[in-house]
Amino acid sequence: MKASKIAYKPVGMALGAVSGMLAGAAFKQAWKMIGHDEDAPDATDEDRTWQEILLAAALQGAIFALVKAAVDLAGAFT
Repeated sequence: MKASKIAYKPVGMALGAVSGMLAGAAFKQAWKMIGHDEDAPDATDEDRTWQEILLAAALQGAIFALVKAAVDLAGAFT
């Protein structure tokens, strides 16, 4: 195995953790703007509508996928 692949594993894991935190913060800010509420709904939240829960899940998935792709792309070119 190449030394660069071995060296990238811990860096990749650290970048993954940081990107997860960044994506979580971005989702919280986006939900505050869109959802008119501090906290996004959970899937089992009985006080929220299906539409609101599914919108939050779709937005969260899109943000996490975008951040992951950006971090992976940046890591591929370094």
